[in-house]
Amino acid sequence: MTLSSPRKPPTIASNNRPFAGRRRPWIRRSIRWVITACWAVLIYELSTASFGSSFTEWLLSEILNLLGLRLSPETLRLLNFSVRKLAHLTEYAIFAQLLYISLLASDEWEWRPRTALWSVLIAGAYSLTDEFHQLFVPSRTASLADCALDTTGAGLAMLVVYVVTRRLEANQTRRVARKEADTVEPSKDIVGE
Repeated sequence: MTLSSPRKPPTIASNNRPFAGRRRPWIRRSIRWVITACWAVLIYELSTASFGSSFTEWLLSEILNLLGLRLSPETLRLLNFSVRKLAHLTEYAIFAQLLYISLLASDEWEWRPRTALWSVLIAGAYSLTDEFHQLFVPSRTASLADCALDTTGAGLAMLVVYVVTRRLEANQTRRVARKEADTVEPSKDIVGE
């Protein structure tokens, strides 16, 4: 004799759903901070002797040789200098954006001036520690000009965040206005007799 019930047995997962919903934002924030910390470690590693100016110059000359291009030594030095300074701007711009996302309390992408300021300040402070670290690395030199360049990269990143968030907000406002306009029925004109 088999017993069968048309009723579905209760599931345990549905009882835990509110807890799972509360836990997800914490996990996302933790992942953001881990990614930000990994980027900070990458910046630190790029400040070691292995990634000095001679490495960048060698890498550039190899890429140019692969492309079949020849540059004078002076032009190669200028290109090397430019690439290294652009790298400063870029790595700290990315770092500031990661900090901004990590510091946001919500999952919403929105403009928060205070969060942006903290992102630039933290990136600038980290840049100072990075330059201090380079004092003790053979073949590397510490430079306050590089620190200023790093902080400028962080500031430019916050400018990008500002522009993008304002555009997203404007697009959202337009979508809501269109949706409201589509849901309103057109008024019926009463024709006089």
